[in-house]
Amino acid sequence: MIEVLAALSASAAVGIRIALPLLSLELLRGEALWSSIPLLSAIHPFIRLAILCSWSMLELLAFKQLLGQRLLQIVLLVSSPIAGAIATTSSVGVGSLPIWAIAILGGLFAFVLQSVQTAWFYQQQRLPLRFVFAQDILSILLAFLSVKKPQIGGIISLTLLWWAVRTYQNLFKHYKKQN
Repeated sequence: MIEVLAALSASAAVGIRIALPLLSLELLRGEALWSSIPLLSAIHPFIRLAILCSWSMLELLAFKQLLGQRLLQIVLLVSSPIAGAIATTSSVGVGSLPIWAIAILGGLFAFVLQSVQTAWFYQQQRLPLRFVFAQDILSILLAFLSVKKPQIGGIISLTLLWWAVRTYQNLFKHYKKQN
């Protein structure tokens, strides 16, 4: 059960941002993070770290401008299921569930969180800067909790799922009222 909560926490972190939580997980877990993913474990650690640092800086800087937010929303929406599956697969060990099922669930969870953020962004026309900073802090916190305190991270991620469903319902009502 603790592994499932850790996987939910890692997937939620990647559902909020992608590179920043993966960089945090890389720094917290090291080589153990990528050992279960054959293609990514073949990449030299310094190259992986450089890619994650560059992508994290791009996320941090581009989300402060409106055009950067628009472009990154699309990129994050497309890549969130893949990153969610990677983060989830690397968080869980050998358990009773097959690894592919956990990867699919983690990818879907990350996609749901990212799609709600994208819908909220297009409804608001711009994300407030304090919301962007809160996303950054929450994604790092969830990545940290997935490694150190998976129970708390899992509870926070389930709360985020509840929030995402409620937000989706409100956005749907708002959209339906407009048409």
